[in-house]
Parts: sequence; C-alpha cells; structure tokens
Amino acid sequence: MLETFHVKFLAVLLLFFFPLAKMCALAVKAILTDIEGTTTSISFVKDVLFPYAKQYTMKYLQRTWNTEETQNIVHDLIQLKEHEKYLEELNVTEEQICPETVAKFINVLIEKDLKLGPLKSLQGLVWAEGYKAGVLKGHVYPDVPFAFKCWYDANICLAIYSSGSIKAQKLLFNQTEYGDLLPYISKHFDTTSGHKHQVESYKNIARDMDYDISDILFLTDVIKEAEAARLAGMQVVVLSRPGNARLSERDKSQFLVVNDFNALKIVAK
Repeated sequence: MLETFHVKFLAVLLLFFFPLAKMCALAVKAILTDIEGTTTSISFVKDVLFPYAKQYTMKYLQRTWNTEETQNIVHDLIQLKEHEKYLEELNVTEEQICPETVAKFINVLIEKDLKLGPLKSLQGLVWAEGYKAGVLKGHVYPDVPFAFKCWYDANICLAIYSSGSIKAQKLLFNQTEYGDLLPYISKHFDTTSGHKHQVESYKNIARDMDYDISDILFLTDVIKEAEAARLAGMQVVVLSRPGNARLSERDKSQFLVVNDFNALKIVAK
C-alpha cells in the first residue's frame, strides 16, 4: 500500500514539474492557427488596430469614395440589417448616404465588435495605409517567429484562420516587429470559409488544405472555436496568453492548454 502511495505521489510530481504539453508530441501534417489571442495579443487588436480604423476611416472614404473598390464595400455595408436600423436611428435616407454617415456606421460596428465581411474589408484597406506608412507594426508574441520557422523547416504546412480579412492577415504578418513572417505561411482563411464557431467551417478548411482533418492541429484561445474544430475532427490546443479570457476548470480538463508555442512539442507526421 505504501508502494502504491509512492507511485501516485511520483505521478503527481511529474505532472506538476513537467506539463503535459512538454511530455507528449503532437504528430501533424498541418497547423491552423487563430490570430487574436493566439499569435497576437488581444490588446493590439482592441487598443491599436480598432482605434486606428475608427480614426482614419472617414478620411479614407472621403478620398476614395468614387472608386469601384470603395463603392463595392459601401454597397455591401448598406445591405446589412444593422445598416437599416442605423439609418432609422439617424433619420437618414439611402440617398443621403455619404462618407461621413458610413464612417459613423463603421464606428458603431467596431464598438459592437461584429465580425462582418464588409467591415473587415474596409478595415483592411485603412490598415494597409497605416502599415505602408510605417505607423502600424504587426504584433506577434516573441515565441511566434521561432515556432513558425521550426514548423516550416519540419515541412509542416502552416495556415491562418481569423475573422479578420485575408488582406488584413497578410498585412499583419508581413509587417511584424520581427520582420516578414509571410514566407512561413501557406494558406489564409477568413469567415468566407464559414463562422469560426461552426463545425462545417473546419471541414471546409481541411478540404481546401487537402489534408485528412485528423492530421491538422488547430491553435486558438476561444473555447467555442476549439469545440467546433474538435467536433470536426481536428487536433486542438488552447492558448492561455496574458490578457486572454480566463479558462474554467472544465475548459482545462477538456483541452490541452499551453501558455505559448514554446510549450508545444510538434513532430511532422
């Protein structure tokens, strides 16, 4: 009986000093990663990118209002049910729509943190000018560049899946504080592949990547995304970065949780 106690005590010590993520290797052919809260701090998005878009959207619209690209986005914005309600509140007709009214509508959507395609497209265009001017630099955690390179060298396909537009994704990883990380990334996916809480979205992505879904590892900080990806058949790891939403004990028991990419042991399958 004493021997059994010693074995159990030793097992507890091993789990305490050697986290599970460092004890087991994940065999994969591809990695699909979220951005906000996973590769990039939530505060960068909330405190840098969103305020920049709010500040400069009106100027961008005023300057590009008559271009086909801007008019296409405005057309898509007008079709949103949120826009109809917005016009009613302002007592404005569609004929009175102008850069100023659209910019104010964009700010309303940003405040509500809605994941809408036309909003993300316009934000991407505004951010592009900020990156080009050197005013914006994409934030990634210090462990991200090294991990990307290791996976690339191991011939593991890396893809991004974010609610932000593909254009915005590429801007961020092209202009990071650590240089251009785009060469390490093979694929980009946004909400055109489906909502991130829906199981079918991950199946769509697996088909597009042309890998068996069980050979793909999904990295995220959002439990609902993790649940959807796992139900679809992907391997899943949840990131617990500084500033991320607090994980419940149930969440921690359901998923492998790590604090950064350094804690992951990944091998090519």
